Amino acid sequence: MAILRSQEIRKMKPDERSKQLNDLIAELLRERAVVSAGGAPENPGRPRELRRAIARIRTIMNEEKNARATVT
Repeated sequence: MAILRSQEIRKMKPDERSKQLNDLIAELLRERAVVSAGGAPENPGRPRELRRAIARIRTIMNEEKNARATVT
């Protein structure tokens, strides 16, 4: 999975964002399981990339939620 940019995330529909978020969280859990089991991850930088992508999605979701709350 490629790095998610903020522009790409903003173009997604809310349900697509939620699905992507769940997929990234599951992938991060798998990566952590490999490390905790004593294995060596294929790409050691991948967990960091996943955490940042998760944070980007959550940030944008919260921004939109707060924007809707102030409008109403």
